[in-house]
Amino acid sequence: MCGRFALLAKADLMREFLNVVNMEDPPPRYNIAPTQPVLIVVASDKHEPGSNLPERKAMLVRWGFMPGWVKDPRDFPLLINARAETAIDKASFRAAMRHRRILMPASGFFEWRRPAEKGAKSQAYFIRPKKGEVVAFAGLMETWSSADGSEVDTGAILTTAANNDVARVHDRMPVVIRPEDFSRWLDCKTQEPRDVVDLMKPIDDGFFEAIPVSDSVNKVANMGPDILLPVEEMPPETKKGAQAPPPSDQLSLF
Repeated sequence: MCGRFALLAKADLMREFLNVVNMEDPPPRYNIAPTQPVLIVVASDKHEPGSNLPERKAMLVRWGFMPGWVKDPRDFPLLINARAETAIDKASFRAAMRHRRILMPASGFFEWRRPAEKGAKSQAYFIRPKKGEVVAFAGLMETWSSADGSEVDTGAILTTAANNDVARVHDRMPVVIRPEDFSRWLDCKTQEPRDVVDLMKPIDDGFFEAIPVSDSVNKVANMGPDILLPVEEMPPETKKGAQAPPPSDQLSLF
């Protein structure tokens, strides 16, 4: 599961990493939460042979996937994650898996280790790549249209089983797409969902590191760099206290 993440990289770095040009310097975002706008990358419209136009473009969507067939969003949960193992066949994500695969750049994500002992405090972690300042999560996009004709672009992050870097914290993690696989993942013209299944797997061990941080990340209002400051890791079996619950992968929409 991925319920919060950060994006701190400068536009020039992301332009080079993602091979897009229509990207201005975004402000650093230390605590991106569901329903907020998030930066994504999609494949550009097909160009003529020999064109020097970029293959990809950046845009903003709301983090919280809404299938096009939903009539009333108040009756549908907000889907911030999609399980890679079932997204191809699940009604909510089937069309997007075939036609609207995206990349979602991030500098890292937050996860919580929940202790077995009842009443014990959860430990928050910032999980970041050991090398480099930005990583690309696999995602899905859908444009939801209301009865009055207004449209909202929405997105979700694909998740998979945790690798050994993350497993001690949580059993799920975002799907990471490597730069050499960006084009194949985004190519919804020639690459069927079954052709990219091999990309929807845990990233290699050693890619991420988990840094214990304070529980200030639990509050959406906390958006400063201090939430990334490392703290002493708490022994979960001995530390108790009230804490806001970690984000869920399904939230009420409004």
